[in-house]
Amino acid sequence: MEDRFALLIDADNVSAKYINPILDELSKYGNVTYKRIYGDWTRPNNASWKEELLQNSITPIQQFSYTHGKNATDSAMIIDAMDMLYTSELEGFCLVSSDSDFTRLASRLRESGKTVIGMGEDKTPLPFRKACDIFTELELLLEDNTDKDVREEKSAAHHSHGREQKKATAVSKDQIEESVVKIITENQNDDRETGLGEVGSRLVKLYPDFDVRRYGYSLLSKFLETLPKLKLTQEGTKVTVTLYEDKSRKEMLEEYILQQIQSGGRYGIALSSLGNRIRMKFGDFKVRDYGFSQFKQYIQSFPDVELVDDGERTRAVYSKREQ
Repeated sequence: MEDRFALLIDADNVSAKYINPILDELSKYGNVTYKRIYGDWTRPNNASWKEELLQNSITPIQQFSYTHGKNATDSAMIIDAMDMLYTSELEGFCLVSSDSDFTRLASRLRESGKTVIGMGEDKTPLPFRKACDIFTELELLLEDNTDKDVREEKSAAHHSHGREQKKATAVSKDQIEESVVKIITENQNDDRETGLGEVGSRLVKLYPDFDVRRYGYSLLSKFLETLPKLKLTQEGTKVTVTLYEDKSRKEMLEEYILQQIQSGGRYGIALSSLGNRIRMKFGDFKVRDYGFSQFKQYIQSFPDVELVDDGERTRAVYSKREQ
């Protein structure tokens, strides 16, 4: 049976354009049994919500602004959430707002053992983000909803760099890498492997607003592959995350290059794609540092690697022959 969630939206602080991405995202977590939105529907700036409410069966809750400067919407939403906490069998709440006024509500719901998913715009203050089990930025959902079929390695690298520059609130990739290294080390001390799923859930516990879409990726595995200290190994459907332990940067680089060439099978991998992947994982890679003037010469130096030119591109192919 799916977990049941209540969706509570603060119309005063969230635009109607986000409703479909919000519902899509929330469907990953469970079944939405309550859908309510709070605001003063006599105000013209809430008019854009009216059509969306009908199409998505969201119940509008009218709240007049009784006093200038006081937010009646916040109070109504908090009172309803507490009523639901005590009278309904819910596993969690999704609070959609860019306002820090719901920080205490999120904390209180979590204290009662409920899962709290927060959603808000980029401007959402840090206290509300941290008070939630999971926090997702609405701009990322909108981007993901419209761009999901056009993700490429180059655009991922470009968006990753641009977004990290722009967003001071984003956790740096170095911080994430160190956190994952710590998780793996703790598991090694207990003689346990570290699965991809555990890494994802632990990162969200450490950083409630962690989302790989912030860095330009749609999959956690693709994101982790770009972190130099980490290595992903797949056996069937099981993906394990390990460390490049006690190895120099040169050894890590060479192992990664061979891994990428071998993963291409008999076709191999185009040199241009290989170069892009190396630069994404080892940002300051320069072929001259390894004694070669050209990238092509460097790849040719690898034992059991052949370069094949098919007229359109040059490919590196792993061709080790059985003894």
